[in-house]
Amino acid sequence: MIEKQKTSQKSRKSVDNRSIRKIFSYRELLFNLTKTELQLRYKNSVLGFIWSLLNPLLYLVVFSLVFQEILRTSIPMFAIFLLSGLLIWNFFSSSLNSGTGAIIGNASIVKKIWFPREVLPLASVGASAIHFFLQACVLVLALLIFQHEPNWAAISLLPLALLVVIVLASAGAITLSALNVYYRDIQHFLEISLLAWFWLTPIVYNYNLVADRLGSSDWVAMLNPITPVVLAFQKALHNPPAGYLPDVSLWQYFQNLAIVLSVGLILLWGSLRLFQRLDSQLADKI
Repeated sequence: MIEKQKTSQKSRKSVDNRSIRKIFSYRELLFNLTKTELQLRYKNSVLGFIWSLLNPLLYLVVFSLVFQEILRTSIPMFAIFLLSGLLIWNFFSSSLNSGTGAIIGNASIVKKIWFPREVLPLASVGASAIHFFLQACVLVLALLIFQHEPNWAAISLLPLALLVVIVLASAGAITLSALNVYYRDIQHFLEISLLAWFWLTPIVYNYNLVADRLGSSDWVAMLNPITPVVLAFQKALHNPPAGYLPDVSLWQYFQNLAIVLSVGLILLWGSLRLFQRLDSQLADKI
């Protein structure tokens, strides 16, 4: 019995290693699929990639009007505050939305030829990452226009925060893309879930507003894995005065991101395992 368990564990590890190696060996296909998805998204579009810039600008205008002019928010430099969290949220939500339908949307090639199908949702994450960097130009422009200086010491948080989002988005996209083939309600449920998730994340309101209500149990708000990422971007780029973000050291920000990254890597491992179990029937179920 013990020998069977050891054999099973070894086979599981070998399957996971093979999956990662297969994806890496098909990295050129991944790059091409990412490029194709970007081209298809703006096919026959006059403005093309300019729409990537207009999206955060439209959000900026609407939310600034509502929260600054109507609700009279007290957050200083609200435009910078909003963009700091909104851009990273757009990356995450766009990755999940497009990744969920990646396999069904490419049913024609999934049925005809074999390749590691994990690259399809990963290509969606890659395309969303490119959009993120394009939209970041709007944030940089806003920093220049408002002459707002970021927190240069906290800039070091951004690479780790971005890595966390990429890992979480990849795990979610891989899992949802496979489940969506079997249960088509997934893509509809995701839209509702992301809407609720957005308002549970301190993007249009400051984190301390929630933490003060929770009192000593403010760690509950940190159960949202996107919250530490948004806080890191707000700390580095918005750098508000005391009272709007957690009054902790940069090391605590790094620690929170490291914890979420560890959880994200476990979820990514689990998503690859799940995808391998469902992979053999994907072509028949589409």
